[in-house]
Amino acid sequence: MRGVIMHSPGEVRVVDRDDPTIIEPTDAIIRITATCVCGSDLWPYRGADTVDNLLLGHEYVGIVEQIGADVTTIKPGDFVVGSFVTSDNTCEICTAGYQSRCIHAQFVHGSIGTQAEYARIPHADGTLVATPGQPDPDLIPSLLTASDVLGTGWFAAVAAEVGPGKTVAVVGDGAVGLLGILAAHQLGASRIIAMSRHKDRQALAVEFGATDIVEERGEAGVARIKELTGGHGAHSVIEAVGTQESMMQAIRSTRPGGHIGYVGVSHGVDLPGGELFFSAVHLHGGPAPVRRFLPELIDLIWKREINPGRVFDMTLPLEDAAEAYRAMDERRAIKVLLEP
Repeated sequence: MRGVIMHSPGEVRVVDRDDPTIIEPTDAIIRITATCVCGSDLWPYRGADTVDNLLLGHEYVGIVEQIGADVTTIKPGDFVVGSFVTSDNTCEICTAGYQSRCIHAQFVHGSIGTQAEYARIPHADGTLVATPGQPDPDLIPSLLTASDVLGTGWFAAVAAEVGPGKTVAVVGDGAVGLLGILAAHQLGASRIIAMSRHKDRQALAVEFGATDIVEERGEAGVARIKELTGGHGAHSVIEAVGTQESMMQAIRSTRPGGHIGYVGVSHGVDLPGGELFFSAVHLHGGPAPVRRFLPELIDLIWKREINPGRVFDMTLPLEDAAEAYRAMDERRAIKVLLEP
């Protein structure tokens, strides 16, 4: 089969890989219908992480081709959505709602790589969720977002205790931040402040439910948030970048007693203990337990109550994966869908 690897930073290749096979009785083999490039993939692309023929891709939807002897919740022919972390969905951590930290968790990125034609998914019963039937083609991009960016944005909003009557600020205007706005709107936030400097992303933020746009960054950005919130700061803040600047902007934009949901993959973030102590804010985040939210998100998409697939502003064949990475790295695209 064909699959995407990162040979070295900035060098993405489409190569021949071995077809996956059933190894464990809890495995499933799926034919990938759609996959995509994630903003987190840009960290190794830009040289921030170690790269050596890295198997790429962790967002995926597809059709079940084979199942192991112990798989009971899905069958060949089912259309399924999977999480970017595999999980058994039965251990103590999973049943507490944190499937991304399952005792058997395996990150799909680097170990499986779903920017490919096929994939072996371990713990299929705990990782994959079947849709009610075969989806209409126009639903596939939205279902694909549920595999990571929508589930991650949703978790960020939940972790930030978003709800009716609250003001939410969103730090980061990538796909996760934008879908955090969608989630905040769905969860009933009264006011949603999107921090963005890019007109195309601002427009999508407003479409998803943003009520205010703040273009300032750093201290100026914090001051603007305070100005919009009576000097107090936002009740809930979503941090969707993962840098020192974005984390401090989130902390300083949150009112005392407020909540931050942080889901940006952390790179070089150090928290100043004294400032954090006196901020009196709640911090909750990490790798999103997407599997917790999949049934609800699939239902919302299936009923066409939300359209998160709007974050895809470019679609390319799998063979053009290198161009997909370039487009996102150069901010010519918000998120690129790849068709095997």
